[in-house]
Amino acid sequence: MAADRGIRQRVRRFLQRPGSVDLAPYRALLPGIAEREPALLDLDDAALTEAVREAGDDLVPLLAAAREAARRGLGERPFDEQVLGALAMLDGHVAEMATGEGKTLAAVLAAAGFIARGRRVHVLTINDYLAGRDAGWMRPVYDLLGISVGCVQESSRPAERVAAYRCQVVYGAVSEIGFDVLRDSLALDAADRVGDEPDVAIIDEADSVLVDEARVPLVLAGAVDADDGAASRKIATIVARLRPDADYQAGSDGRTVHLTTAGTRAVEEALGEENLYAEENLPTLAAVNVALYAKALLRKDVDYIVRDGRVQLISDSRGRVAQRQRWPDGLQGAVEAKEVVATSGTGEVLATITMQALVGRYPSLAGMTGTALAVAEGLREFYGLEVAVLPPHLPCVREDLPDRLYPTREEKEQALIDEIVSTHATGQPVLVGTLDVAESERLARRLRRRGLHFAVLNAKNDAAEAQIIAEAGRRGAVTVSTQMAGRGTDIRLGGSEGDRDGVAELGGLSVLASGRYWTSRLDNQLRGRAGRQGDPGRSVIYTSAEDDLVTRYGSARGQVTGADVDHAQRVAEGVELEIHRNTWRYNKLIEHQRRIVQEHRDALLTAEEPDAPFAAAAPERHAELTEQLSTDALRRGCRIIDLYTVDAAWAEHLAYLGDLREGIHLRALGREDPLDEFHRAAIRRFSTLLSTAREEALVIFDAAPVVDDELALASAGVRRPSATWTYLVHDNPAGTEIERALQSVSGMLRRRRSKPD
Repeated sequence: MAADRGIRQRVRRFLQRPGSVDLAPYRALLPGIAEREPALLDLDDAALTEAVREAGDDLVPLLAAAREAARRGLGERPFDEQVLGALAMLDGHVAEMATGEGKTLAAVLAAAGFIARGRRVHVLTINDYLAGRDAGWMRPVYDLLGISVGCVQESSRPAERVAAYRCQVVYGAVSEIGFDVLRDSLALDAADRVGDEPDVAIIDEADSVLVDEARVPLVLAGAVDADDGAASRKIATIVARLRPDADYQAGSDGRTVHLTTAGTRAVEEALGEENLYAEENLPTLAAVNVALYAKALLRKDVDYIVRDGRVQLISDSRGRVAQRQRWPDGLQGAVEAKEVVATSGTGEVLATITMQALVGRYPSLAGMTGTALAVAEGLREFYGLEVAVLPPHLPCVREDLPDRLYPTREEKEQALIDEIVSTHATGQPVLVGTLDVAESERLARRLRRRGLHFAVLNAKNDAAEAQIIAEAGRRGAVTVSTQMAGRGTDIRLGGSEGDRDGVAELGGLSVLASGRYWTSRLDNQLRGRAGRQGDPGRSVIYTSAEDDLVTRYGSARGQVTGADVDHAQRVAEGVELEIHRNTWRYNKLIEHQRRIVQEHRDALLTAEEPDAPFAAAAPERHAELTEQLSTDALRRGCRIIDLYTVDAAWAEHLAYLGDLREGIHLRALGREDPLDEFHRAAIRRFSTLLSTAREEALVIFDAAPVVDDELALASAGVRRPSATWTYLVHDNPAGTEIERALQSVSGMLRRRRSKPD
């Protein structure tokens, strides 16, 4: 049997088809681990910790001791399947474990194995809440294992971050860890850096982080000027009066919009301009286009919410507020003007890193999730990761019913409401998964009119997430939630203190979805909220011919069938994979250049004599300053000048690359390869970056006066940003061939439908 499995695995690899890692070698270790457990029961806690130390990197005694530590620390003995998951992660794989199968504890066992090998571990989670919860929840186990554990959260102060990174295991949201990397890359003193050298990363919800979030590069921006918003509000007022189709037209993909001839005339008349497209009016034209994008394409309670007088962005893959993120290029201000709230000013990109580059910093990578096999091709292609599918501890008895299809969204929602009401009448708990905030609130209004009591979980109240989910399995509960994927909290039948058996007799949790997500993985994660650990449950998805997935990616005319919906979803998944692949191709060069700049910057940051290059290039000025300043003050000033000019040059280069990518697809019209042309231009521009920075540094060095025994660098133009924030950018350089083809087909179909028969 083992030989057969090995042959099948080799065949899969040869054909490049996704398959599960062979679990046989891991299963062979289970009996030895179980045999060692009884001898550990009589040990006191100190002796158990010593047993962990004595085990070294021998996994059999180590995992036996870790299993006993979990039993004592949490009151939970890890199942064999959790041990198998840990072993898979220790071999650098992604462990696919269904919802409720104990991935969080499996990660602790894996971390213990890595620590025993002398490694340091970062456990990267999908959000801040899960990082704090898991670090606190698992701390008793780590204490018994003799392993120090820390946590980096958004609220962590610099000293707390430093202390956390000094621990053997660090929990943190992948974005928070990433922004620490970016902030450290801009430090002016080596002592100001908080992070440590990357070693091992265990990624929770690996498919969400490595696939869904891969198109959202982490971007650190800095304030460059204050903006009272008057100009944005004036343009927003003008754009608000424009009429769809008559004055502007939106692209079929929901991503582009442009003025018509009539719209251009209307804007010119309102602004008192003769030609909006004249060269001197290009800044105004850009502002109009951004305001038009905000009006026509960005939807309140779908793409963003307004809370506490601020526009807050919603992560489309997680359904949560994207903390400390803004849109770039004036779009944030345009949306703020649209919603008539205070503007937050403009900024420039200071540093950026893609998800692939971020996790690529770690020499060793592993992960866990409930739905990895569906994206095994991407995990292998972009990260070199294989998937190990773990069986459930108990068989899944959940009933997954066929989709229920309706011609219109209104009919679909009415049927969904009727089903919620009738199911609730039996006492069976109901979880309703929605695609966005607006939909969750629309359903909530209809349920309220039907007299139901329910809880709503969306981006507006995600702080109450744990409490809402904890009670979602109690008898008679109705919970309406956006994006259950990545919520990370199990729904237990009976709620936190309820009658589990009574709810099981009613059929367990009933999961009702208001539509298909763009990928079946998210559908399956929602379904997986029911039927955990052998519990009963059921799931059904309600879809309509008017759902965004069907209208954007489908090609059927007239009556839509289940096969049409399946096809639309597969097309959407193909588009996303192609976008990921295209993004990766463009960003490989940018990441290479980023590393060159960062290595140069690190050398400047740690140089013992940062003034030496200035002494060689400008000896007279250096001698003059040597007489006026102490050695420390002179060296400090020279270091800051060097770092500032390199940072400024890199920020300018990033802006150039952004502009270049914006129009690079037009090169295809001239039968040129856009990627080749992008590389050629980017390399040519980068070749002078460091020399240009050095020339600018010498200019500042020569011009900076001495004030109060220090170089007055601000007087010479050295200004650091007064505030930093992150930008939310969906990276899709030049679009994809698939998207362009879809737009063309969708446009033809709509034109046909609009013609009378």
